[in-house]
Amino acid sequence: MSAELFRFDGVSGGYGEAIVVRGVSGTLDTGEVLGITGRNGVGKTTLLNLLLGYLPLRLGSVRLGGLEIGGLRPDRVLRSGISYCPQERIVFDDLGVWENLSLMHPARKPEDLAAYFDIFPRLRERLTQRAGTLSGGERKILSFVRAMAEDLPIAVMDEPTEGVQQENIDHMADLIRAAKAEGKALIVVEQNLAFLEAISDRLMVMDQGRIVLEGRTGEVSRDRIIGHLQV
Repeated sequence: MSAELFRFDGVSGGYGEAIVVRGVSGTLDTGEVLGITGRNGVGKTTLLNLLLGYLPLRLGSVRLGGLEIGGLRPDRVLRSGISYCPQERIVFDDLGVWENLSLMHPARKPEDLAAYFDIFPRLRERLTQRAGTLSGGERKILSFVRAMAEDLPIAVMDEPTEGVQQENIDHMADLIRAAKAEGKALIVVEQNLAFLEAISDRLMVMDQGRIVLEGRTGEVSRDRIIGHLQV
């Protein structure tokens, strides 16, 4: 039986005096994927930044394992048990591929990540290459692998498939499903609806900083979701 791992209640905030996210609540259980979608500019990334401490909460609560983490610095939030695959500044451009993957793990060896390199062999071929010289899709894959390889209970991902070839998107979905089966929980913000439907247990649709539609994947009308994405 799954157990509630992460909860956010009435989260509101934004940039300076501008309130972008308004009263958003949700939960995440062990071994569950929560997918969040919506048009550009409706507050999805801002919500993640509020949950992870990159922006100050104006109102609301964020709890991990029953402990309040709202208002903590991002490094403390992440150390508490959350890995993060951001939409922008996704890798350390001046470091090599392997340096990106081992930066916080000095004892890590390439063979420790062999399972990922077997799936994404281009990373293995480029271990010594500077990350900033990779293609946009390759940088996304590098960021994805770095987040998934962390032995942490939660991974948060912002548009992980943007610019990635379909074959590798399918590999990402397979890896997420496998991690979910082992108990890892994920929050995935994504405009690729097919990808979200393939990995998510529950879906939320955001518009104008609020949740306008939510429910179990497969029970929420696809036409209604698409309607909000096209408004």
